[in-house]
This record gives sequence, structure tokens and C-alpha cells, in this order.
Amino acid sequence: MADTSDFVQTEAPVTVKAYLMCAFAAFAGILFGYDSGYISSVLGMTKFKEDYGHPVPLSDIHAVLKGNPPQAYNYDTWQKSLIVSILSAGTFFGALISGSLADRFGRRTTIIAGCAVFMVGVVVQCSTTHVASLAVGRLVAGFGVGFVSAINILYMSEVAPRRFRGAIVSCYQFAVAIGIMLASCVTYGTQNRTDEGAYRIPIAVQLLWAVILAVGLILLPESPRYFVKKNDMDKAAKALARVRGQPIESDAIQDELLEIQANYEYEKDVGEEGWRACFSGGFKRNSNLRKVFIGTGIQLFQQWTGVNFIFYYNTTFFQQVGLKNPFLISMITTVVNVVSTPISFWTIEKFGRRPLLIWGAVGMTVCDFIIAIVGTADAQSTAANYVLIVFVCLFVFFFASTWGPAGWVVIGEIFQLPIRSKGVALSTASNWFWNCIIAVIIPYIVDPDYGNLGAKVFFVWGSTCLSCIAFAYFFVPETKGLTLEQVDKMMEEVPARLSGGWKPRERFVQSAMLRKSELIEPASNVSGGMVKRVD
Repeated sequence: MADTSDFVQTEAPVTVKAYLMCAFAAFAGILFGYDSGYISSVLGMTKFKEDYGHPVPLSDIHAVLKGNPPQAYNYDTWQKSLIVSILSAGTFFGALISGSLADRFGRRTTIIAGCAVFMVGVVVQCSTTHVASLAVGRLVAGFGVGFVSAINILYMSEVAPRRFRGAIVSCYQFAVAIGIMLASCVTYGTQNRTDEGAYRIPIAVQLLWAVILAVGLILLPESPRYFVKKNDMDKAAKALARVRGQPIESDAIQDELLEIQANYEYEKDVGEEGWRACFSGGFKRNSNLRKVFIGTGIQLFQQWTGVNFIFYYNTTFFQQVGLKNPFLISMITTVVNVVSTPISFWTIEKFGRRPLLIWGAVGMTVCDFIIAIVGTADAQSTAANYVLIVFVCLFVFFFASTWGPAGWVVIGEIFQLPIRSKGVALSTASNWFWNCIIAVIIPYIVDPDYGNLGAKVFFVWGSTCLSCIAFAYFFVPETKGLTLEQVDKMMEEVPARLSGGWKPRERFVQSAMLRKSELIEPASNVSGGMVKRVD
């Protein structure tokens, strides 16, 4: 039997320049992170409430702010829900559309188009001081973020080298964390302004990130796997040579390209490529439907960890429970997010995807239940407030170093090339769908005039994090150290809980040659030694 190590090297060597090219694509995370992060602090600004809210009786203000300095203006719960959630609604539809666009026009082109749409949305947000224009602007910007968030993961997964694919894709989550922190820093600096600059500056800064990403992507190559899908092997070879930093005529480039092509031909022969193909095969181990279930499921549970409750509503929630300096505390949580995420660069390649997801969910569950129990038993006490701050930061640490990056890494790895763009689009759409649902309902379950759960909301997040543990254990495969083509073979042969021990035993080029040889047999009764094809 051949040594399995013979089948591991199916990628060309990679230069430092090529790694940096792959990592730059992660800059898209800043776009998403900043847009998600600025809204939390802007909602708590006095000037924003004056311009977008309405006069509120003084007694109601005291009831809402619980001892904080009274303010003469506020907005309704439905307005807060709409302003926050409408971005995710636009992103959901943008992510769905992006799959077809990426297959037709290319991964890079679709991301650049998303940047353009996003910039239009930002301009609309800055145009007038009315809830309607702000909501429309965030809806349009959401379409752009949908394009970028879905296809950027696809692009990074397809161009990143196998050995460090997890770390490079994790850079996306790191960029998201940086974006959230930058938003918190900008809003912390403008919060006390008494003019429209208090909130217009944080909104307008987003244009800078979109311009940087679009210009940078113009200089980067298209995904070689996109050109393979288009049967343009010359462009595929040139793109692969650029992302690997190797001469186009090198044997390593040609071998890797042959492997990608052979796998695509195999997948195309045994399956469909359209949207219907994403739901084919029943629920068997390696079916397309099961892969879509895993991709959409992992994004569902990533949202139901409760992390977006912290980053969307932390400032206003901290105000409601009586914490001093809510803007500063919110900024501290974003710094923890940034500092914790790079840990995953090493751990995701050292220990794998499954251990991070399982043990990360365990850590988040413990933090959630401690916050909920202490906050319920000793509500509004100094001790409860300290517990809230400390364990929210610990929760952010566990999320940022595990579920944050690993959720994005896995969805970029589990789909085969014929449906990869659509599978990633569906998975990302799941992220934004549940993001939107959570953004809509949170004000109604925590605001004093409605559910008024307060710290008890962490019982909800603790319960959903328990579900994350079960989902990761039973369904998520280990993809560490495998090429995208080998991941498909692994999922065909072993269940998720045994996937960590799987090793490749053959290459697709060799399998393709074997299949072709089986279709041909000597035609000894035909003169001239001709061969005949067996149907």
C-alpha cells in the first residue's frame, strides 16, 4: 500500500509575498466589523437621540436610564430595532444573490461591486437626519456587505495555501474585530460633540474602508478555481502562479492545477451545478444537502452564541443596567475581541477546527450562566456589575478565539467546486438572516418597557451555547491540513467525529486516469490494435 504522505503534497510552494496577497483579502472584515460596531455607540449618543428621536417625558427618561443624567429626547424600541436589524436584512439578500454573480463574473469582481454598492448606502445614511433615510442607507449598504462577506470567504478559501488556509481565513474574523474596535474608538472620540459630526463622522469613515478594499482587490489576481470552472486553463495557470508566487511553467504549479481540474471534472460528472444541486443527495454523509445543513447550521449557531447582542447593544444595555462609563466599557470589550482573535491563527492549525468549536462553546456557556445567575440573584449590585464586565470580556475571548474565526473557515472548506460559491452564499445568508432576527427581537426582550430581562437574557445565550457543543461534535468535520479537494473525499468516507484521523490515500489526477482506463479495453478482434469504448 502506498504511503499516504505521497498524496499530501498537491500544492505548489508559496512565497511570503503570496501569503501577504492572500491575507490582504481579509481586509474586507473591517468593512463588516466597523459597520456592525459603530451603530451600538451611535444609538447611545445624546446628539443622535435629539436628531433622530422625539421628546420624552422626564419621568420616562428616568425609567429608561435608571439614574443616568436625564435627556430630553429618545427613540422608540421599534426604531432601535429597525435601525440595527435593517443592515442584516439587506446583507441576507446580498449574500444570496452573490453566489450566482461570483460564478458568472468572478469572485474578485463581485467583491469590488459590493464595495461600490456599500458606498452608495453610506452616502444615503449621511444625506438626511431621519430614521427612514438612515434605514434605507443601511439596507443598501447591507446589500454590499452581503456581496463582500460571502464571496470574500470564498475567495480567500480558494486562493489560500492548504497549510495555512485556516489561519489566513481567520484573518477575516481578526479584521472584523479590528473594525468593531475602530468603530468603538471613533465613536468614543465623537460622543461628546454637540453637532451632527457626533454621528456623521463615524458613519462617513466607512467610505475609507470600502475604497481601500476595492483598490487593493483590483491589484490582486482572480481565483484560479474560478477560471477552472470557466474552463479557461491559461488564465487559471497565470492566477495560480501569482497567488503561489511561482513561475507559471514550474512543475508544482502544473501539478496543482491538474489536481484542481481533475477534482472539478469528477464533481461535475457525478453532480449538478445549479441551485437545485445544493439540496440534492438526501442527508447521507457527503450529500450536498448535508453540507448546506452544516454550513448554514454553523452560521446559525455562531449568531445564537449571543455575541451580536454584546456588540450591537452593549452601550445601551450597559446604560440600562446602571454601569458607569458605558462607552468606555464597550470599547474595552472590542479591544478584548481584537487581542483574542490572533490566538486562533495558531490554534486552528495546531488543534483543528472541531476542538476550537467544541471547547469554545463550553467556555462561552460557563460565562453566560455565571453572568445570568449572579445578575439575577444580586441585580444592580456592584458585585453583579463587576461580574458582568469580567465575564462578558471572558465570553468575548472565547468567541473571538474559537467560534468567530472557525465558523468562517469551515464554510469555506466543506463545499466542492461546482456548488462552492452557492454553498458559501447560503451559509453566509444564514448568518445574516439570524443576525437580523436577533437584532429585531433583542430590544423587545431586554428594554424596560417590554421584556425587561436584563441579565437574565444570558440564560438564553447559555442555553444556545450548549446546543453549539452538540452541533459541533456530531456534524462538523475536521478539515485541518487538507486541500479543498481532499475535504470532499474525507466527508465521503468518514463521519464527522472520526474525521480528525482521516488521511488521503490517492490524488484526483490518479483517480481520473484510473476511471478513464476502466472505460477502455483492448479490442483484440479489431485489426490494427484499435480500442473500443465501453459504455
